[in-house]
Amino acid sequence: MAIGYVGQAVNSILNSEKGFCKFLSANDTGATGGHQFGILISKSAVEMMFRRQELDLEDIPKKTVKIKWQDDFETESCFTYYESKNELRITRFGRGFPFLKPELTGALFIFSKQTDIDYSGYILETDEEIEEFLDTFGISPTETNRLIDVQKVSAETQEKLAIQEFISGLAVDFPTSDVMSAAARVIEEKTYDHKEYIRLNPDEKIISWTNMEYTLFRALEYARYGEIIKKGFQSVDEFVRVANVVLNRRKSRAGKSLENHLSAIFDGNGIEYSSQVVTEGNKKPDFLFPSKEAYHDYSFSADCIISLAAKTTCKDRWRQVLNEADRLRDKPKYLCTLQQGISGAQMDEMQEEKIILVVPKPYIATYPKDRRERIWTLAKFVQYVKMVEGK
Repeated sequence: MAIGYVGQAVNSILNSEKGFCKFLSANDTGATGGHQFGILISKSAVEMMFRRQELDLEDIPKKTVKIKWQDDFETESCFTYYESKNELRITRFGRGFPFLKPELTGALFIFSKQTDIDYSGYILETDEEIEEFLDTFGISPTETNRLIDVQKVSAETQEKLAIQEFISGLAVDFPTSDVMSAAARVIEEKTYDHKEYIRLNPDEKIISWTNMEYTLFRALEYARYGEIIKKGFQSVDEFVRVANVVLNRRKSRAGKSLENHLSAIFDGNGIEYSSQVVTEGNKKPDFLFPSKEAYHDYSFSADCIISLAAKTTCKDRWRQVLNEADRLRDKPKYLCTLQQGISGAQMDEMQEEKIILVVPKPYIATYPKDRRERIWTLAKFVQYVKMVEGK
């Protein structure tokens, strides 16, 4: 779905209190030559336009509102409810208003409420735009002139729209990894509405966030390089240059993504921590609990300090964490990974080095069955840190 007027209109409905759509009639556009003034709205939208107390204030309730059209310009318009005629009307569009003219008869008018006085309006003219909008909400042409049921929008559609909205709003080609990760979390939570999983099911949450960031990143790659790839390359050197840029950015993003999402899990659980703390020999553990100050304060018991490394894959790189924190040389070190399965021999080596793997629960089934009890889920690790910190 393009992020043009259709995408903007859909997003407006999804982010509003209520939404409405109808086909503009000949009376609305003046095509009949009659004297109707304004757009006639069905009574089903009365609660979208007036609060109950506003309807009780006068015989013919009126209300001045701001309507932003096509996400471009505003009008100060008026709602009027003629209860005796069972009619709602939107009037006062100002001179030069471009959408109430005979040639727009049959266009789809889309209306959404942001606040009691702020509304959005869109006009879709082509068959393709109209069909795309109606299909998004599962509306047939005969089911217009009424409020829109946003529950009919699939999560997949909402996800695509949110991704396209994010990409269209970027001022740079590729944002920093923390911005990408944060955007992925916002999109995932907005689409699937399981924010409570940060505390109740962090294992599922970190997988969902990671998957969403990957989807977002791939969509952004396509937006930035899709046309270049379609056109082809003038030389092998040009192809290699573009390929290297893409691959290097992928590697850089993947390394930071897990750290970013772990930070969000820890923040959501009220855990104290410091990230990328410089320790002995200029080493940098990914996370130290409760803080870098505690680590460097030798009067603070090492029994109350925890280190956690974050590595998307750890099959060959797990040994890097062994010497990251000298104060914890004889203590268990924790390694969070999204690696799906490593050999029993490597797990035995890790155990000898006092490394405890922290793996999202659904991935533990990919590890050797007779060694799975050694692995901690992310939920178990979070609860352990809370206990040590006295949360």
